[in-house]
Amino acid sequence: MIEKLHAKDIMIQEVHVTSPTDLVAAAKLKMMRCNVGGLPVVEEKHLVGIITHRDVLLAGGESLGLKVGDLMSKDLQVVEKDTPVMVITRIMADKGFQRIPVVEDGNLVGLITQSSLIRALAYSGES
Repeated sequence: MIEKLHAKDIMIQEVHVTSPTDLVAAAKLKMMRCNVGGLPVVEEKHLVGIITHRDVLLAGGESLGLKVGDLMSKDLQVVEKDTPVMVITRIMADKGFQRIPVVEDGNLVGLITQSSLIRALAYSGES
């Protein structure tokens, strides 16, 4: 049942990330190659921001020469591994987020995406 699931049960553990010192162009290329819509931005496993494909598009072509740290969102909504999935779905629905980082002591340990939530819903009734 979905009510019994927590972030740790559905989070993506192998998360593609970028650094604040990487070029936006490199982050965009990584998103395309990895088929993801956004990348958590980390410094030595510590989550410092997130950059999305939408951020890059809205910033325009000149943004490709900027550093990720210049364009990333710094005001993040994060959850911990023991956060119930129902709380996460409400956050995503209310705030319109497509991805929420999972942290432990400020370090990135996983990522919840709309796709991971759909998978959890699709298979929550199976034993």
